Amino acid sequence: MALPPMGLCVRATFPPARPFQPRTPKVETRQELHSGSNVVERRTDSVKQNWCNMGIKGLTALINDVAPQAITQSEIKTLFGRKVAIDASMSIYQFLIAVRQQDGQQLMNDAGETTSHLMGLFYRTIRMVDNGIKPAYVFDGKPPAMKAGVLSKRFERRQEAKEEGEEAKETGTTEDIDKLSRRTVKVTREHNEECRRLLTLMGIPWVVAPSEAEAQCAELCRGGLVYGAGSEDMDTLTFGTPVLLRHLTFSEARKMPIHTVHLDKVLSGLNLTMDQFIEFCVLCGCDYVEPLKGVAAKTAHKLMMEHGSLKKVVEHLRESSKNPPPEDWPWEEARSLFQKPEVTPSSELKLEWKKPDVEGLIEFLVKEKGFDEERVKKGAGKLTQAMTQKQQGRLDGFFKPVAPKADESSSSKKRKGDDDKKAAKGKKAKSNAPAKKKS
Repeated sequence: MALPPMGLCVRATFPPARPFQPRTPKVETRQELHSGSNVVERRTDSVKQNWCNMGIKGLTALINDVAPQAITQSEIKTLFGRKVAIDASMSIYQFLIAVRQQDGQQLMNDAGETTSHLMGLFYRTIRMVDNGIKPAYVFDGKPPAMKAGVLSKRFERRQEAKEEGEEAKETGTTEDIDKLSRRTVKVTREHNEECRRLLTLMGIPWVVAPSEAEAQCAELCRGGLVYGAGSEDMDTLTFGTPVLLRHLTFSEARKMPIHTVHLDKVLSGLNLTMDQFIEFCVLCGCDYVEPLKGVAAKTAHKLMMEHGSLKKVVEHLRESSKNPPPEDWPWEEARSLFQKPEVTPSSELKLEWKKPDVEGLIEFLVKEKGFDEERVKKGAGKLTQAMTQKQQGRLDGFFKPVAPKADESSSSKKRKGDDDKKAAKGKKAKSNAPAKKKS
């Protein structure tokens, strides 16, 4: 390994990552940006369970059981110097659920406008930047047609929760009302537009994906623009991100460690190729297809190990199972959405981090949204200091993670050959040539 050039400050030691251990989060109470109001951050058991199983049903638990070495937990400061693609829609949803007043209601200004998402985004982004992380947010585009069924069911559940919430106001407890209120949360177009405006003022880059944000995050990671993808959605792995970072946008007061999931270790631990892993995830149940009756994650893994492909698993179940897959079960279409998602190529994107617009932040957050000016200025000052100070390099930042590939096409093999030629030329370069830092 070539040594970095003289004069480059390199941070080479980090606290060792620890094996994954489930942790029960605590309730957080602290002063909010709006003067005089307290914020309570809490997750109900149902919400916590939904986050743990987001995307691929039962995947987190299976990895923890079968491939525990694939998940490590560490402090946020170990990500110093990293660029990370953040699933914006997931984060905003998290803020709308978790950032609440003491009575369980969302934060609002005097005009009755919801501000939980802005408060969460402002402070959590500052926390990341303050720890040397360069976040880039990725927003959802148009959802795939196959996701219509899932979206419809989510709408029905929100409507049911809304109706139950009205009844709870008459006969239920405060806890019941709080729980049902969180189940009615939906990220709207207005939420997204306000968050994009805030990020622009903060000098943080953002991208609107053609379709799924998780797929675009994975593309940015594979393309070397970022180190990993920050999301609670486990199907980010199915889209092929080499590194998944969970709990990255959680509040500091909850003291939740960052959970890092390495795709290569997931595949080796489960003894699956990338193509098999995608088919396994489809078999578990995802946003595009319902899980098969009687086939949970452990059973799905066992079937994939026995038969080698989802096609053979489906044939086996149709011949021998009491609950065979429906004839129109669209597993092949779902697999295709993971293998060839609609994304903007990394080569067509450029992520730039700029100095924050302090005047613009005060205009937006204070004058328009009613936030406390002193708190906004203090936060903007921390952001400015963190964004402008000279960052140290990382010794391991000279390398980027390589995503396990599905079946290589002739074009991808050609790219690999070109990369090999470039690597061979690099060995002939002078030893004192500047080393190129990776994200």
